[in-house]
Amino acid sequence: MISETQGRRKVLILSASAGAGHVRAAEALLKVCQAHPQVGQVQHWDMLKYTSRLFRHIYSQVYLDLINRAPKMLGWIYDTTDTPWRREKMRLAFDKFNAGPFLKAAAAFTPNLIICTHFTPAVLTAWLYENGRLPVRPSIAVTDFDCHAMWLTHSYQHYFVMLEETRAHMERLGIDPTCISVSGIPVDPVFMEEKTPEQARRRLGLDLHLFTILVVAGGYGVGPVETMIDELFRIRRRAQIVVIAGQGEDLKQKLDQIAARRNGAEPVQMVAIGYTTLMDEYMAAADLLLGKAGGLTTSEALARRLPICIVNPIPGQEQRNADHLLEAGAAIRCNNIAALAWKIERLMDDPNRLTAMRRHAAELSRPAAATTIVNTLLEMPAHNGVSRRLRGRAPKRARQSSGREA
Repeated sequence: MISETQGRRKVLILSASAGAGHVRAAEALLKVCQAHPQVGQVQHWDMLKYTSRLFRHIYSQVYLDLINRAPKMLGWIYDTTDTPWRREKMRLAFDKFNAGPFLKAAAAFTPNLIICTHFTPAVLTAWLYENGRLPVRPSIAVTDFDCHAMWLTHSYQHYFVMLEETRAHMERLGIDPTCISVSGIPVDPVFMEEKTPEQARRRLGLDLHLFTILVVAGGYGVGPVETMIDELFRIRRRAQIVVIAGQGEDLKQKLDQIAARRNGAEPVQMVAIGYTTLMDEYMAAADLLLGKAGGLTTSEALARRLPICIVNPIPGQEQRNADHLLEAGAAIRCNNIAALAWKIERLMDDPNRLTAMRRHAAELSRPAAATTIVNTLLEMPAHNGVSRRLRGRAPKRARQSSGREA
């Protein structure tokens, strides 16, 4: 391994497995760094593996429980915490108390480039820098379309965001405009490869000629997937459904049972897939993505120019993501599951609208985001030992309204 002193960078990529998206974004950045000639050493850490059991439980299991059992409470938490710098000292104290092993490991690794795809390691590495325990500020890749207040730090090297609107919002909050790039959310570089639906369906063993609906249950298989499938079997047009069940083994078994019982008796055929590393292939094969509005999944779909039907977005960040997708014309939304089959049939009968949605998805997409982020950072000096802090706070009105205007 070539050392930093020979001109190559030592890179630390930090995520947190609170949902699958933050980790997937980090893995995309890792892949780009591993292939880059200016990177001598790179590691990706899931910071939750370096924290207390209580902290891991709050960030992972409690989050999933809220999605499934109390999504409105999750939305309330999201909104009430979206005030810049509110209770930041209390939050930092809690994070530091529970992340002692992470703080020690990060300081010992001594990277000269840090990229965070989750807000907690961003805040903690910023604190390490401010206290002289790291030589470099964190760079931060925001993994939703809007930037929630939790992503804000006083010391940072660069922010990477999805939208020009997000950049404008962050500037009003006091972030240095020269340190914000509209890169998009990092997705696996494989999404830059051109693949036709016919090629992808042939490789995946799918019917080449049927309208293909891709249902994404999320990395952990949460949400009303079985209910959605029951409604999709009410479609009266010939179609095939591919359900990505994620890591939910119980869900995969239930879906296999549904397929065995109903395939052959309906115009719609279904196949269930468990955890897969071929999401780019399945998205290339599809005519429509059906699911929630997570930042990573929707960014991957946009990279494949895939129209999206949003069902039950999680209140908070996914609701805001959905708003942006609808405004751009890349998605439709179904608020009532009982109308899902009718809504998709209407779309199937309107090829001009589907074509327009594909065009709008392409306009919003940034499939090279991971490469853009890495290249942008590697063009900067390794570090200069000087903390870049916010040049004062945002105006009072902007602080009070925070991201709710966006």
